[in-house]
Amino acid sequence: MSTVRLPAVLRAQADGQKAIDVAGGTIREVVAGVVERHPALASQLLGPDGDLHRFVNVYLNGQDVRYLAGLETPVGPTDEIRLLPAIAGG
Repeated sequence: MSTVRLPAVLRAQADGQKAIDVAGGTIREVVAGVVERHPALASQLLGPDGDLHRFVNVYLNGQDVRYLAGLETPVGPTDEIRLLPAIAGG
């Protein structure tokens, strides 16, 4: 299973967990597994079309998946995924 790391802003919707182990062969499958386990995260991560909001950044082992294969980027059992929604402020 891959480890999904959650920033503080998402932890309240994930029962306070900092990390979640989730099975899946692609980033899309792992994100779906996170949302299945913690449905409250869906509105913060996914748009109405089921894809990630454009302001959510996803990193696989430190690499932005936008520069890999996006949501179809393959993941392995020892990979670390970070979900980072952009924070607005001024």
